[in-house]
Amino acid sequence: MKPKFYRYIIFTLVLAAVMSLSFAGNTWAKPKKFKAAWSIYAGWQPWDYANQSGILKKWADKYNIEIELVRMDYIPSIEAYVAKKVDACVMTNMEALDMPAASGINTTALILGDFSNGNDAVLTRDNTGIKDLNGEEIYLVELSVSHYLLARALEMNNMDERNVILVNTSDSDIAPAFIANGNQKAVVTWNPLVMQILQEPGISKIFDSSKIPGEILDLMVVRTGVLKENPEFGKALTGAWYEVMDIMSQRGSTADEAMSIMAESAGCSLTEYKMQLKTTAMFYKPQGAVEYTNSEEIKQKMNYVRKFCFEHGLLGENARSVDEVGIKYPDGSIQGDTNNVYFIFDSSFMKMAADGKL
Repeated sequence: MKPKFYRYIIFTLVLAAVMSLSFAGNTWAKPKKFKAAWSIYAGWQPWDYANQSGILKKWADKYNIEIELVRMDYIPSIEAYVAKKVDACVMTNMEALDMPAASGINTTALILGDFSNGNDAVLTRDNTGIKDLNGEEIYLVELSVSHYLLARALEMNNMDERNVILVNTSDSDIAPAFIANGNQKAVVTWNPLVMQILQEPGISKIFDSSKIPGEILDLMVVRTGVLKENPEFGKALTGAWYEVMDIMSQRGSTADEAMSIMAESAGCSLTEYKMQLKTTAMFYKPQGAVEYTNSEEIKQKMNYVRKFCFEHGLLGENARSVDEVGIKYPDGSIQGDTNNVYFIFDSSFMKMAADGKL
């Protein structure tokens, strides 16, 4: 009787273990997978470091998700976002408004990383000034922030785009094309390309984004529906970003090692990358980003951007006014059509980072 009793006990325990494993296998969900895109730019290099260092994976693991970070050229990355091939993407406030939002892709600005404070620039040869651009060809990525910067430069000098000839050039080709063509007088682009072009003799910077602070914002945006259904995705991205910001804020070898990796992927030296950061108004601390996102100033700056987008037909073929696309701010206020809100500034995830609640 005793051996049979022991066999019964063992059989019962084995059966319970098998059933437990089977039940667990059915209830343990596989990590959800998300994809985010980034492009070469001083203010977006930290994303590459977050990926290479394992920081992004660490934060994804914390929330039981997977995040694939992919590097792409700038405009193609936004097109991939609009086509829903990626869930999140780095882009400026202008592109967020005139590409995904104007296309009906409800978009949330999750992280305000910085604003361009000299990183975007109008460069010329032979001491050519703004007034001298009358009738000249200008290389730029048409309908991008470079186009916006040029329009603002002309406007502030009592000129407009009818005075110049725009030559649409991709961001991957613009520097070599301008450098190779000695007859080309002007180009508008962003760092690290600005710094690369300025190394050539006879090139001058005649206008840059420091003249329009806060108008060119660099963001990490997420499709609003994805973020609402998966807040852990937003938390992981935000947590990873501010861990990198904390590293960059330090002095000494730790920060230099991190920024050396960022510089390498941007194709420049650590010294050059640090110089680019000097013209990038980084929000290293989340509280600063929260305060700016919640400010009245951001609404004022967005008015300039909305105006440019409308005047250039970027809010849609049938857009009848600058108010075509609604923009919602953290205080609940809305610029534009309240029934057509497709661009949202959300400071709540950055606030969680500031409060240590991620």
